[in-house]
Amino acid sequence: MTTTPARPAAGISGSNPAAVLHAVHDVRIEDRSVPQPAPHEVLVEIGAVGICGSDVHYYEHGRIGDFVLTSPMVIGHESAGHVVGVGEDVDPGRVGELVALEPGIPCKACEQCRQGRYNLCPDVQFFATPPVDGSIARFVTLDAAFAHPAPENLDAEQAAMAEPVSVGVWACRKAGVSVGDRVLITGAGPVGLFAAQAARAFGARSVTLTDLNPHRLAVADDLGFQTVPGGAGIEAEHDVLFECSGAAPAFAAGVRALARAGRAVVVGMGAEILPLEVFALQGRELTISGVFRYANCYPAALELISREAVDVRPVITHRFGLEQTEEALTLAGRDPQALKAVVLPGS
Repeated sequence: MTTTPARPAAGISGSNPAAVLHAVHDVRIEDRSVPQPAPHEVLVEIGAVGICGSDVHYYEHGRIGDFVLTSPMVIGHESAGHVVGVGEDVDPGRVGELVALEPGIPCKACEQCRQGRYNLCPDVQFFATPPVDGSIARFVTLDAAFAHPAPENLDAEQAAMAEPVSVGVWACRKAGVSVGDRVLITGAGPVGLFAAQAARAFGARSVTLTDLNPHRLAVADDLGFQTVPGGAGIEAEHDVLFECSGAAPAFAAGVRALARAGRAVVVGMGAEILPLEVFALQGRELTISGVFRYANCYPAALELISREAVDVRPVITHRFGLEQTEEALTLAGRDPQALKAVVLPGS
């Protein structure tokens, strides 16, 4: 077999600053060596990284469920940047591409991977999930197959949002959203707002969002959606529920608002136990399912962003330099006016 030799970009310095989480409320900016792309990998100079709720949770609590921070870890996983080097067997023509980094690299060999459900791979290596380093750094390497070329009309900030938009796309696929569906979304944070736009793109007749935060509902209003403050008085005739808040009361209210044969998808993580009225489940033949990240969604997410079927710009509310990562995490977790904070490592 003929192999393509590695092509690192010329002139890359040895400086690779990264935002490293050492412990709860302890983020340090450290200089690390520039990683070298292995065979089938690309080296990416990161342009933008969104702050996710999981990043905030690790910063505030040091763990999410069974994933516990036990050693220093680079934070961040919603990222995009330009390819500046390639490993063996990667087309050198990819240098210069703007790519969105899909942050979960599966084993590609287990039953889940073979069935196309690589998000459920038990050995998946997911950015910024202990002990795997994330992407708030100047340079990151990644399997080339998971570095998705961004359409030419997108910038790095928009391309980075392919990650949370993929969550919305996966929820729509899981629920089978189709033309004419009435969709209810509890939780109007970034994932809820992206899921709402994805549902509309999938053909939903109506999309309604609920939240306790009036600023989030104002953004939903501006995007053209129906809103219900606090979820009071929700019409009980929705075909699909996306629970994006992680709050148990929101799930209970959302299930009550489902029509017969309605489908509920639990998207948000938060409550460990959710209440369920069994008679409603059986008597209305409801279908309730969960989603874990996504699989095979990045190309669709990038296409939706490119044609502005999903407009990510109103959701990006704050921007920070790499040195300000801790400030970004604090704001994202505590400021009710904040939706999506983005770290720009090159700024």
